[in-house]
Amino acid sequence: MRRLAVVCLLAVAPTLLAQSPQPPVWAYAIPNPPPAGAPATPPAPDTSMKQLPGSTLSFTRQQISDGFGPADWFPGDHPAMPDIVSHGKRPDARACGLCHMPNGKGRQENAGVSGLPVSYFIQQMNDFRDGLRKSAEPRKANTNAMITIAKAMTPEEIKVSAEYFGAMKWTPWIRVVEASTVPKMVSRGGIWIPVEGGGSEPIGTRVVETPENPERTEILRDPRSGFIAYVPVGSIKKGETLVKSRALDCGVCHGADLQGLGPVPGIAGRSPSYLARQMFDMQVGARHGEWAELMKPIVAKLTEEDLVNIVAYVSSRMPPTATSTRP
Repeated sequence: MRRLAVVCLLAVAPTLLAQSPQPPVWAYAIPNPPPAGAPATPPAPDTSMKQLPGSTLSFTRQQISDGFGPADWFPGDHPAMPDIVSHGKRPDARACGLCHMPNGKGRQENAGVSGLPVSYFIQQMNDFRDGLRKSAEPRKANTNAMITIAKAMTPEEIKVSAEYFGAMKWTPWIRVVEASTVPKMVSRGGIWIPVEGGGSEPIGTRVVETPENPERTEILRDPRSGFIAYVPVGSIKKGETLVKSRALDCGVCHGADLQGLGPVPGIAGRSPSYLARQMFDMQVGARHGEWAELMKPIVAKLTEEDLVNIVAYVSSRMPPTATSTRP
C-alpha cells in the first residue's frame, strides 16, 4: 500500500508542479545570461562627458552610475538630499538616488518611492531588513540588494530617507497605451529595451513597459524621461471593473482615487511592472509584513490576466491637477 501511494504521488507531482504559479516574465524582466563564448573582458570605460537637454551639467558614464555619489542632473528639481540619499554609506548601502533617482521616480526594475507615506516607507525597509520582504523570482537582483542596503542603514538614516522622498508628490511618469502589437524587446538590467531592427510582435497577455527614450533612461539615468506601458486592447476597462468590484474594491484602502489613504500608499500612476510584481510576491508568499498580510486574501485568486488588467487600469490613473515632469 505504501509503495502504491509513493507511485501515485510521483505520478501527480509533475501536474502539481505545472499548476503552481510562475512569475510573470513581463513583470520581472530577468535578463538572459550572456551567450556562450561572450568576451569575459569588459570593454574599455567610456570617459567622454555626457549631457542632457535642459541640464547645464556634464558627467561621465562612471559618474552617472557611481553607487556612492551618482549624477544629479537637475538639483533644482528636488529638495536638498540627505547624505544617505545622495552618497549612501560604504560598503553596503548604495545611494538611494542611484536607483530611485533624486526625485524618487525610480525605474521599471525598481520602485517609485516619491510620495509614499513616511510610516509605510519605514515599514518596508524594516521588512527588507527582517527577512519579511523578498522576491518570488530569486534572480531579481535589486530586491536582494535592497535587503543588504536595509540591513546596513540605521533607523535614523531610514527615517530621513522616508521623509525626503515622502515630501515629494507623485506626478505622471508612466504613459499607458493600449496596443495589439509591440516592439520586440530585450531585458537589460531589468528594463525592457526595443531590439534594434527587431520588428514587432503580438502583445498577448502581458504589459510591456519600456522607456520613452531608452538611451536617456538606460545610459544617462535621466530623471525627467519617463516610461510608456503598452497594455492589451480593452484591458484598462476590464481593470477598472476588477478594481471597483466587490471582490477587490481597491479604493477602500488605497483611497477612492487610488492616491493613497493615511499610511496606505498611493498606487495610481505607478509602474505596472512593479505593481504586478508586488501582487504576485504577496500571492505566493514571498512578501510578508503587516500590509502584505492584509493584501494576501485580495490577491489570492488573481490570474495573470487579472494582473495585466488591474495594473493597466491603475497605472493609467493620475490626479487631474498633477503636472508631468517629462519634457
